[in-house]
Amino acid sequence: MEQQFTKMHGIGNDFVVFDTFSKPLTLSREQIRHIADRQFGIGCDQVLLLEPPQGNDADVRYRIFNADGGEVMQCGNGARCAAVYLKDKGLVTKSEIVAETGAGQLILKINEDGRVTVNMGVPQFEPAEIPMQADEYSEQYTLILGEEEVTFGAVSMSNPHAVIIVDNVDIAPVDIIGPAMQSSELFPESVNVGFIQILNNEAFKLRVYERGSGETLACGSGACAAMVIACQQGYLEGTIDAELRGGNLNICWAGEGEPVFMTGPATTVFEGKVKL
Repeated sequence: MEQQFTKMHGIGNDFVVFDTFSKPLTLSREQIRHIADRQFGIGCDQVLLLEPPQGNDADVRYRIFNADGGEVMQCGNGARCAAVYLKDKGLVTKSEIVAETGAGQLILKINEDGRVTVNMGVPQFEPAEIPMQADEYSEQYTLILGEEEVTFGAVSMSNPHAVIIVDNVDIAPVDIIGPAMQSSELFPESVNVGFIQILNNEAFKLRVYERGSGETLACGSGACAAMVIACQQGYLEGTIDAELRGGNLNICWAGEGEPVFMTGPATTVFEGKVKL
């Protein structure tokens, strides 16, 4: 079976997008792994399925699968790509799009400059919401990894994030601490691990080791999580510029109980067919 696809990216976080509005598509874990394989498949961080909405108040059902084949509930960079895809293909004509996800609705706004603003929802800090095995909420937690003690903040942006503040993100041991934290019993559903370097009170640099994909060039929900944790700890305030390895995002958060808004580009790379 051959299936039409579109390759897209949001500041380097890349996706294979399948439009299933006219014909349903079910992918096995093995098929997703093959699609995501950069040597033998198309290559991507995540596979996105855009399906007809299940409710009357939405425009699309948006599903996300990591490179390891597991389905996840949130991907901010992918959401921007979904919005641009729907508009470019004429599946929607309006500039504000309502997307169904496993974690609830996302509001995607296509701006006049072509960038997309995503309402990423209200951050959740209680350990049970993340989920995380901790008795009570704290702004900072510690975890012993081998002989090293790691201090981090934790938050859910409809997916779990641990955020570590570092002096220099370029030399941070991302590929060591990232997988070690993901395999810890502290996070029963694994975790995305962010390494943030504060540049000033309105900007930061970030690297993210994503669950199911490894380090990616960008992680939208990870940038939102990093901004929220750094704001809570007094490092950042106002509207923030986030510098990731693939490009920049603009993030705004009014404080606890309020949603996070993320703005950035989405780019179509090429289209093709893949044999499944």
